[in-house]
Amino acid sequence: MIIKKEKQKQKLLRNMRIKTAILSLSTIFCLDFGVNLLFADDALSNSVIKEVSVTATRIARPVVTVPESIAVINKQRIANAKMQNIKETLTGVPGVLIDTKNGGYDARLVIRGAGQKAPYGVREITILRDGVPMTDPDSFSRLDFIDTQDIEQIEVSKGPGSLYGVGSAGGTVQIISKSVFDIDSNNLKLSMGNYGAQSYHLRYGDWINNTNAFAITASRRVIDNDWRRWNTFSTNQISLKHGVMLDVESSLETEISYSEADLQLPNSMSEAQFNEYKDSGEQKETQDAWKHSGRYSKILFFNSKYEKKVGDYTYKPRLYFTHWSHYHPVTGAINDSPENMVYGTDLELNNSHKIFNKPGSLVAGITLRQDVSNGAKKYQYSDVQTIPSGRITATLSDNKGELLEREDATNTLYGLFVQESIKPTDDVTVDIGMRADRSNFAIDTNETGSYSYSTGSYVTGDGYSSRDKSFTLLSPKIGVNYAVTPKFNLFATIAQSDQVPSSSEIKDNLNLKASTSTNYEVGVKGRGQKWNMDISLYYNPVDNEIVSSIDDDGATVYQNAGKTDKKGLELAVGYRLPIGFGVGATYSYSSYKFDSFQEVVRGVVADRSGNYMPFVPKNQGSIFLNYNHSGSGFKARLQSDFWGEYNIDNTNSETYEGYDFLTNLMLGYQKGAHSLMLNADNIFDKRYATEVKKSSSSAKKYYAGSPLSVMLTYSYTFSGNEFLPGASR
Repeated sequence: MIIKKEKQKQKLLRNMRIKTAILSLSTIFCLDFGVNLLFADDALSNSVIKEVSVTATRIARPVVTVPESIAVINKQRIANAKMQNIKETLTGVPGVLIDTKNGGYDARLVIRGAGQKAPYGVREITILRDGVPMTDPDSFSRLDFIDTQDIEQIEVSKGPGSLYGVGSAGGTVQIISKSVFDIDSNNLKLSMGNYGAQSYHLRYGDWINNTNAFAITASRRVIDNDWRRWNTFSTNQISLKHGVMLDVESSLETEISYSEADLQLPNSMSEAQFNEYKDSGEQKETQDAWKHSGRYSKILFFNSKYEKKVGDYTYKPRLYFTHWSHYHPVTGAINDSPENMVYGTDLELNNSHKIFNKPGSLVAGITLRQDVSNGAKKYQYSDVQTIPSGRITATLSDNKGELLEREDATNTLYGLFVQESIKPTDDVTVDIGMRADRSNFAIDTNETGSYSYSTGSYVTGDGYSSRDKSFTLLSPKIGVNYAVTPKFNLFATIAQSDQVPSSSEIKDNLNLKASTSTNYEVGVKGRGQKWNMDISLYYNPVDNEIVSSIDDDGATVYQNAGKTDKKGLELAVGYRLPIGFGVGATYSYSSYKFDSFQEVVRGVVADRSGNYMPFVPKNQGSIFLNYNHSGSGFKARLQSDFWGEYNIDNTNSETYEGYDFLTNLMLGYQKGAHSLMLNADNIFDKRYATEVKKSSSSAKKYYAGSPLSVMLTYSYTFSGNEFLPGASR
């Protein structure tokens, strides 16, 4: 007992020291909330002041004039990362929790508590690439066909109410790729690292004539990750972009890409195994029977965007199509889904006008999307190890055995969006918007067999079933921005989104309701030549929050909580020092509680009201130091992150301590078109867990964070010719 109290005392003192350091920096350098404060030199500080976002309003606007919390990760920050995954640039954004199990595309992304219930992938958050949703209509986002080497900018709009975010409670993340018209972004990049990490990338673009341009990109990324069993990742990607300037006021851009991505997903460790990992730095075994989980996908993607300006009107119709297949071994079964298609269109109209002689703008449009899955199958694992009772204790391969289930599913979504932005005075901007969507699930399943969590073996299935369920999703928003001075802006916003359950959650619990997230937020944004300062304070109650828990047999079950209350503060600091140095820090405080939650555990109702939500720490933050010497070509970045203590289950019976000062280092040198960069992550080789969770009884699951990893990157940047030989202007 004395030892336990002493540990608690040390932990409290450690947390107090961290908070004191962060708040001291805040006092010195003012306040901010985003990693858009990554200063390197004079040019970058000016670009930060003028930074523009399109994600929140669908119209390019300076970030300081948008009345909500936005973080912009610009191309300088992206250029300083090895970009094996998006985690490398989103780490440190207040209110954003992100990590991966193997350094590939399997990002676990949580924004203001939304998305934490997903056992795999990203949910409750809309992911866009160049305006095209990577998020399926049932809120699941697939990142396997995003070429992380072809990214110009990433924008994070936090909270509900986005015109892009269809039923997205957590927010919207938009990944903007390099423009087909940008021939100065051509480059050859070669990277090598420990644990078998490799990356190869080539982009070549040029003008065909005075109106047509093209760009070809090809990328390959590989990670062996042999510090842990069953943890490799590889992807091959190629894309062709074409752009044509039809006239001064119109353009057409088209892209077609193909990706193959293979991802092994390591399973969890017991507490004893995690302690062994902390001693050795290697994860030799897992406690789960499912030792061969993974996702192996092939994706064909098409996107075409037309833009035409006629007077005060701009038309922006878009068409997109995705065909994908995957082989996806998971707990209890192997998913083999060869025929999946997503069709979609956005028909958008923008209008610039005046109201009472003050400038205004209107954005309106229609969304139509359908996600079709034909002949999706589930199979038994063919090679398993069992005990006399028949319980499966380990898989021996990821080969499929007997058929368990066949399913056809269609998710249809159609919606309307509109937003009016007006300026009652020169200093005040008001945004009033609404998005309304209708989402329908039609799922036909023939279950001949299934995996029983209670017996640990395969049993006879429930036969044929058909589910048809629809949801109406509303996302109203009103926001006000007031420019107090040229350097300071105040904002306030009220926004709401309905969150649709996923198709798998509906199959698990047909009685699930869509949750409703309402966000009340105020903040201040400041911009100067040498500093930025933003702070936001929000209150976000959620009705019918969809929460997950793990039962004694390891199954994830879903149900609606009556109500949760989320309160938070997000801030950061940034200051550009002389001779190329820049410093800063980010910090977020999150207090997320179940206001009313009656959890059903093995048929018994347990009252969780007043408990904190699991996984989300109350305290999280980052400090960084940048250096950029434009004369010599040397640059450096040092970033250290901390992730505070959090509860590991809905009962609040136990916590995980998180981690302190997880530190990454970048050293770079550029000479003309050539550059060399060394990235070292977790330079102190800390042994920590990216996530710890607990079943409704006592079984804990630990997922290890990556040890020290190093990658050396050579890059050669070049421009295309103004025109190809023989072409005429």
